[in-house]
Amino acid sequence: MTEFLIRRVLQSLLVIFLISIVTFGLIHAAPGGPTQIFLSPGLSQEAGRIQAHNLGLDQPVYIQYARWLGDMLQGDLGQTFKNNLPVSDILWPTVQNTVILMGVAWLFAMLIAIPWGIYNSTSEYGISDQTASMISYIGFAMPVFWFGIMLQELISIKWDLLPLSDMYTMGKEGNIGDLFMHLILPVSVLTLGFLASYVKYSRTSMLEVLDQDYIRTARAKGMKERRVVFRHALRNAMIPIITILGLDLPILVGGAAITESVFNWPGMGRLFIEMAVAREYSVLMAITLITAVIVVIGNLIADILYAIVDPRVQIGRKGGVSS
Repeated sequence: MTEFLIRRVLQSLLVIFLISIVTFGLIHAAPGGPTQIFLSPGLSQEAGRIQAHNLGLDQPVYIQYARWLGDMLQGDLGQTFKNNLPVSDILWPTVQNTVILMGVAWLFAMLIAIPWGIYNSTSEYGISDQTASMISYIGFAMPVFWFGIMLQELISIKWDLLPLSDMYTMGKEGNIGDLFMHLILPVSVLTLGFLASYVKYSRTSMLEVLDQDYIRTARAKGMKERRVVFRHALRNAMIPIITILGLDLPILVGGAAITESVFNWPGMGRLFIEMAVAREYSVLMAITLITAVIVVIGNLIADILYAIVDPRVQIGRKGGVSS
């Protein structure tokens, strides 16, 4: 296990390093990149040159990259190009807000979807199973922005039951009750999206395991169905579910940009859109790299959980996961 962890951590660091190179290179190679910001008609050529020099944008690209990476390793995310504000002061509050929103929706969806999918696998094509399928189809097909706007129109504007948008009512910042009321609508939108996939994956994974020979043998021995499902089938059926959860982990940090924009939630997804429009490349690079780190961590956690959840899975000598 120790050797596996060391190998995976080293592989993860290499992946993050390569992503940082690609991200930095694409940002600087894109039309209208960082060096073009200070050539706008409203800014004199001399003032633009001075600003670019202060930010180190007149240096060769490899020197800029080395300086940026060194600052990142020390926890310095840099400064915005236009206002010279610390990126960390802008970014970290939005990360916290996104984790609150996405974390609540993600946890709520898992608590509903996984037990529901397990139950549907034991009562295939029943009313519950058909209901879950219908909800999944709706969740996959319905545009997120449309669903959010319809909820706002019906519940907030027409019935005046819940706040229309934002994270807090003005003057009630930090009030848990007010935060809860503002969470209901965006969490409902996000939960539907999570449910659409989680219920399907849970049900399908369980059905595949329940069809195995060892499950039929356990049933033939007279073992109770509840014990067959939860003791023998569930652990082996968790592998695909863990994979999906590991891949969805970055969503907790990256945020759902459309949902955050519709509900004016001050999160990371909305910030990314705003910074892209404003061409604040230092913020965009920081968001991209942080998301990449979370993706790598999510995959590492998933690999470890494979060996813990499924007794058939063993960590290979070459650092891979094999069954």
